[in-house]
Amino acid sequence: MADITQSKSSHPANDSGRNAISRFIAATELDTRLLGMVGALLLIWIGFSFLSGGLFLTPRNLWNLSVQTASVAVMATGMVLVIVTRNIDLSVGSILGFSGMIMGVMQAELLPKFLGFEHPATWIITLGIGLAVGAAIGTLHGLIIAFMNVPSFIVTLGGLLVWRGGTWFITSGRTVAPMDSSFRLMGGGTSGSIGATWSWIVAALACVAIIIAILNSRHQRRRFGFPLRPVWAEYFLGSLGCAIVIGAVAVANSYPWPVAIARNYADANGIPWPDGGLFIPHGIAIPVLIALGVGAVMTFIATRLRFGRYVFAIGGNPEAAELAGIKTRWVTVKIFALMGALCAIAAAISTARLNAATNAQGELDELYTIAAAVIGGTSLAGGVGTIAGAMLGALVMQSLQSGMVLVGIDTPFQRIVVGFVLVVAVWLDTVYRARAK
Repeated sequence: MADITQSKSSHPANDSGRNAISRFIAATELDTRLLGMVGALLLIWIGFSFLSGGLFLTPRNLWNLSVQTASVAVMATGMVLVIVTRNIDLSVGSILGFSGMIMGVMQAELLPKFLGFEHPATWIITLGIGLAVGAAIGTLHGLIIAFMNVPSFIVTLGGLLVWRGGTWFITSGRTVAPMDSSFRLMGGGTSGSIGATWSWIVAALACVAIIIAILNSRHQRRRFGFPLRPVWAEYFLGSLGCAIVIGAVAVANSYPWPVAIARNYADANGIPWPDGGLFIPHGIAIPVLIALGVGAVMTFIATRLRFGRYVFAIGGNPEAAELAGIKTRWVTVKIFALMGALCAIAAAISTARLNAATNAQGELDELYTIAAAVIGGTSLAGGVGTIAGAMLGALVMQSLQSGMVLVGIDTPFQRIVVGFVLVVAVWLDTVYRARAK
């Protein structure tokens, strides 16, 4: 009898705890999928930190992890729109390799004949041509899919093979190097980062942007009569966002230049070398800034522009979207053109980071890009997905890969783990959608 009484009295406490969490999530309007992914990411980081003897969570590894994530994160933002419309793009890795090789040949072999080496305009012309090539390839794919009614799976699978072969034919299999010094800044490294001072300036601007966004959202809700979040929830979200930004910048500024590079810098600038060495922080890497900038622009496109609303309308119900007057075919063409341009941006980051254009560049990136989007909450059934979730998914995927390399796990087993994670992510999406119904 005592046991029965005790079990009954424990239920209200459990219910009140669950209700408090539910009320908190409802008040702050936090995405439960995103919270789950953040929790999974923290578990991955803690697990690999334990297995690697604390090496995983060092500023050096976290800085390198952010740089390694940048190219896939850029492509994942476009893959969200592709998958939301119930399409798929298997050619992103090959487009990256092809446009990267084009950019490599332009700055290493063709432009120097006319402009000379290290001309200030070399990287601008190279990047422009790369973006044009990527967008043209994406447009071609989109036209075939939209107007010839060939499934995107087949078109982009063909593109995967065609553009990978095209990459080889450009140079007959040669690796092209080195890249222009200004172009290499997009790849990160010691010179491809903005230092401590500018990093803190970026952090301050980001915090101001977060506060302005929250105030603007509250103003718009009041203007159109939508329910307002509690004031404490607004303060919490603003504080949380600023804390994440400041913490990330603090980690980036905790990673110093290598001793040899710092000594050369000191000698070149007449700086005396102290006994304990010279601490020069890297700060935020330029490719990370590019990825964050692309993420912000893509979020604006997906949530604020008419084009973004059309994309999600098509994904939710293609027939209804067409009956509503949306030019679904041209929207599809624009999506794939945008995806191609994003592949070119990722190619610039990857080529600059390697300081070379290779035939193997971008191989299996389509796997990681699709996995990042799906793990980030983009539903393969269409109509659901977020840019922030995809970028976080890219960080999860790269954390798995980087952690397994750090621990010493063989490449074949790494692929097994990635494939397993992708299947589990799709299964969880299916379960989530079934419960939502």
